[in-house]
Amino acid sequence: MPLLSKKGLKMPKSPIRKLDPYAEDAKKRGTMVFHLNIGQPDIKTPQIALDAVKNNDIKTLAYARSEGTETYRKKLVNYYKKHHINLSPNNIVVTTGGSEALFFAIGSITDPGDEIIIPEPFYANYNGFATASGVAVVPVISKINDNFSLPKIEDFEQLITKKTKAILICNPGNPTGYLYSKEELQKLKALVLKYDLFLIADEVYREFTYDGLQHTSVMAIDGLEQNAIVIDSVSKRYSMCGARIGCLASKNSEFIKTAIKFAQARLSPPTYALIASEAALDTPQKYFDDVIEEYVERRNTLVAALKNIEGVIVANPKGAFYCVAELPVKDTDHFAQWLLESFNHNNETVMIAPASGFYSTKGEGKNQVRIAYVLNKKDLIKSVEILAVALKQYPN
Repeated sequence: MPLLSKKGLKMPKSPIRKLDPYAEDAKKRGTMVFHLNIGQPDIKTPQIALDAVKNNDIKTLAYARSEGTETYRKKLVNYYKKHHINLSPNNIVVTTGGSEALFFAIGSITDPGDEIIIPEPFYANYNGFATASGVAVVPVISKINDNFSLPKIEDFEQLITKKTKAILICNPGNPTGYLYSKEELQKLKALVLKYDLFLIADEVYREFTYDGLQHTSVMAIDGLEQNAIVIDSVSKRYSMCGARIGCLASKNSEFIKTAIKFAQARLSPPTYALIASEAALDTPQKYFDDVIEEYVERRNTLVAALKNIEGVIVANPKGAFYCVAELPVKDTDHFAQWLLESFNHNNETVMIAPASGFYSTKGEGKNQVRIAYVLNKKDLIKSVEILAVALKQYPN
């Protein structure tokens, strides 16, 4: 029998999706499953984006440019300008989702055996992207007791080796919802300049900041022009996860030239999705104002309900639409599977994402879960009530 690759065998399963078969089985048994496990918003996609596809009269569905259409990249420049980020179309490479943007970024700056330092917990697929590229993730742990704020710069610095190529952050964070301050980013700036590293910022949740706080992009910080790389996506911003359109942005021309070669190898991003994404840029501000107001109410509802459960500790997110909660159980992987396989309350249960998959350090996050507050407030309240009952009945 032919052997599979070592990197293929090392590819981690998604902690978000690996429980899907158990959820499907529960549904087949007639159990209602409330999905708190995945960041799929129930917010409606802007109608302007849907209409752009519906009303298009394309006769031949042709390839787009590898780096994305010029009209879309020009409109992206205007979008970024509103967020105090000054770019030209030549600073942008359009990708098939933020995931491909991360693949291109890692592929452009690393060789097999190189290292990327990432504060953990982090978006689980960072592990997968690194593994696929033969790159080692070097974690620096942030703590729930500190609300997952940036670890001390000394903790980063002691991990830097000759193999270190970049520091990668998600801002606002998935899974923590933490929003890095300008002061924290300035500390990272000093560090990457000192060691001549790239600073990759996954900013796909840029719009979703709360409590009067403002997002600061690494692209808006003077002095980082040659070091900063931004990962972006339309998925969460416009509730267009299925469009699979993202982009890379950087003022480092050599990096962009290299990323374009990766883009050419996969030919082009999907044409209809580009049309929808370009139209979405004309979404009125009221759409975002309403969405953010809704997410603030959902966050407040969820956090307050979780805090009422004995033994539960929950971080207070300042952005995105996730929170990490610490549960009074030893193994949330087992607990999450048990919820779907062996438990129901009035023929209902919840699906959560075990947090261990958001860590690279073995043994970390075993008693934590990520919860996405993408359901309406009524369903969130019911979900937490079900979770509270489950914790009382859980035999382990």
